[in-house]
Amino acid sequence: MIKRTLYFGNPSYLSLKNDQLVLKLPEVENNDTVPEGFKQAQERTFPIEDGGVVVLDHKQITTTQALLEKLLNNNCAVVTCDSRRMPCGLLLPLESNTLQEERFAEQINASLPLKKQLWQQTVAQKIANQTAVLARHTDTEVGNMLQWAKNASSGDPENMEARAAAYYWKNIFPEFPSFVRDRDGDYPNNLLNYGYAILRAIVARALVATGLLPTFGIHHRNRYNAYCLADDVMEPYRPYVDEMVIHLMRQFPDEQELTKPIKAEILQLPVSDVFIDGHRSPLMIAAATTAASLYKCYAGQNKKISYPKM
Repeated sequence: MIKRTLYFGNPSYLSLKNDQLVLKLPEVENNDTVPEGFKQAQERTFPIEDGGVVVLDHKQITTTQALLEKLLNNNCAVVTCDSRRMPCGLLLPLESNTLQEERFAEQINASLPLKKQLWQQTVAQKIANQTAVLARHTDTEVGNMLQWAKNASSGDPENMEARAAAYYWKNIFPEFPSFVRDRDGDYPNNLLNYGYAILRAIVARALVATGLLPTFGIHHRNRYNAYCLADDVMEPYRPYVDEMVIHLMRQFPDEQELTKPIKAEILQLPVSDVFIDGHRSPLMIAAATTAASLYKCYAGQNKKISYPKM
């Protein structure tokens, strides 16, 4: 079943009742002149089991511990946002797979040659997907990108990923010839940041559900990063965010801020179609397929990660 993304961007009271997420509005609840029947009519409920990602995007959102517990028990990723309305935190369940300890051990004990081979596959597919985006939306020559994808070797010692990234970001937005991909940079970096944060939550959720530790990466290593594996696995998925941002730039040509309509479009990412293992699938389901295939690689049951192809 495709899980829903629930976004809350206004002052809200969120609680749990009968295994349902209950939304109440403070301006209604705190108004003594409002009849009780009207208050109850303004409540909205959402089945907990339908939620895949919950985004909390307002300082005046109050939630109960019981609700958070139920969300996590149902493997829902909870994303919190900062004062700039940008994602800044991610809450995931500690236990969501019955074979977790066994899978942790297989992941941690994975050999260095295996990790290098997995990173080679990841880099090659990321560059291939970037190539597809360039070819669809620009007149840029892509033969070199195809060659870099082909030349990515075990561990990517020649750093084909960085070479391709430099060329890709230089050409992906023809209307902004001086564009530089920078987390704190100018538009459309803000749209990319938001999309990548949602993507990261989706991938981390899939990894945890598979019984893997999102902290131990196959390539990324950072003592301060709790999601190194998620950052590895999401690389071939990033071009889907990039393509979505291109469409949004054309759909909202006069808007450079992260407005609610733009956020609403980006939050459709989990249900956007991707092509994986020979068939179309919602991105959230594809992420689960990728995570499951990665575990099989760790367990010696497979030699290749399943990644989406654009």
